[in-house]
Amino acid sequence: MSLHPFQNEPFLNFRDPAEQVKTQAEVAKVRSKLGGSYPLRIGGQRLAGEHVFISTDPADPSVTVGEIHMASVAQGDAAIKAAREAFGTWSRVEPWERAALLLRAGDILRQRRREFLGWLAFEVGKNFDQADGEIAEAIDHFEWNARQLLKWSEGKEIQPISTEINQYRYLPLGVGVVISPFNFPSTLPLGMTVAAIAAGNTVVLKPAHEAATIAHELYRVFEDAGLPPGVLNLVPGRGGELGEALVRHPDVQFIAFVGSRAVGTHIHEAASGLVAGQKQLKRVMVEMGGKNATIVTAAADRDWAARELVTSAFGYQGQKCSATSRLIVTNDVHDEFLDAVVAEVDRVGADMGHAAENRAYGPVIDASAARKIADYIESASRYGTVIRKGTPGERGHFVTPTIIDDVSIDSPIAQEEIFGPFLSVLRADSLAQAVDLANNVEYALTGAVFSRDPSEMDYVRDHFFVGNLYLNRSSTGAMAGVHPFGGYKLSGTGPKVGGPDYLSFFLQAQTITQKVRIPWSE
Repeated sequence: MSLHPFQNEPFLNFRDPAEQVKTQAEVAKVRSKLGGSYPLRIGGQRLAGEHVFISTDPADPSVTVGEIHMASVAQGDAAIKAAREAFGTWSRVEPWERAALLLRAGDILRQRRREFLGWLAFEVGKNFDQADGEIAEAIDHFEWNARQLLKWSEGKEIQPISTEINQYRYLPLGVGVVISPFNFPSTLPLGMTVAAIAAGNTVVLKPAHEAATIAHELYRVFEDAGLPPGVLNLVPGRGGELGEALVRHPDVQFIAFVGSRAVGTHIHEAASGLVAGQKQLKRVMVEMGGKNATIVTAAADRDWAARELVTSAFGYQGQKCSATSRLIVTNDVHDEFLDAVVAEVDRVGADMGHAAENRAYGPVIDASAARKIADYIESASRYGTVIRKGTPGERGHFVTPTIIDDVSIDSPIAQEEIFGPFLSVLRADSLAQAVDLANNVEYALTGAVFSRDPSEMDYVRDHFFVGNLYLNRSSTGAMAGVHPFGGYKLSGTGPKVGGPDYLSFFLQAQTITQKVRIPWSE
């Protein structure tokens, strides 16, 4: 079987007035649907949860986006049972049929693309430009994995022997748990879930409750594409209770997680042991964020570097695991470049407002996030020179950008993931020192370097240790198939979503040998 070669989904052009009209029409439809009730989805059934969480608009918390039913531990167990029952059938569906279903689902999401821009605007405060890149990547996950599963289903060539037929093939693992965060509410759950389902596994998805309305809309995409009941089960719930029970459940074969370092390291530890009834060791994949650095030298195109730096540091208010949170500038260009950065930040920050209006700068996700960022802002003057001090907005969970200069590498604001619009600026005497400073953290997810000097590019390739290194471009904006994404150290366990070997995490290899030439006995 052959498919047209994979191509990344093109982005929409919001500078086109006609596109603006189309998008706003779909956003208006979403606005009319706000406030609906979203029950659990277990084994294809709609079930009332233990209690209801009210998901609100971060730009205007008085607006209810969705009433989210939250699962109990018992309902989480029921979801795993439904997934286990569905696995027997789904794992035996022919690869081309699984691929066909993924392609249908990708096309449904493509048709609903502008509608999803509205859901992302209202529930997580992501403007159209940011959200469209995410939805394009979400479509890519369906298209990419449909093709990848066909490749992996062919198995691999192994050494032949004249007396036997030997086969090396891949089998699905079984039931998996996917736990996803709020900040990429379509791409992150889909990156893990689509790959797992493509490989023939079944999934219990526990999305971030702040983005659970979007998760339910994604479930509809699978449902409309014809995914059999129980292959995907949707159970928002409290992480400390439901998440713990799902991770430790004896019938769970794998866990795929994206979120905080504290939760990710706990999951890694909790899943490593054996519990009663468990018959296999669990596979665990975690991505836990970053403290990403952008390095700028005197050889950089400074205007371009400033625009890209601000995009990566303050795009979606810095709420990306790939966001630049440290700027390391060589002394010979520090003052001039920082002036350009501040001017660009002021320009972007001035366009603050609701994501549904496609404003450049929006809110952080909730009051808890705003408080955490405010705590870092209040302590920042102890660790450097305050260039811009973030302040809360009058309405909603808005926090304006913060820039702190002359930060020391051992300070909390240079070491800890803040996950908000906060940029720490460090000085370096040389490129070598800048790279040392960049590496001197416990994370290793993304990094960027701006220079037009080929020798400097060669140096950073060999010495800057991150999972995704970007040269002369933003540290954010990975595309499936083009920039396989995943980090090292305490950023995660390394599998690269959107890469040629990502599906291997969700598969196990089997060797089958058949004797065909039996020697005659004399």
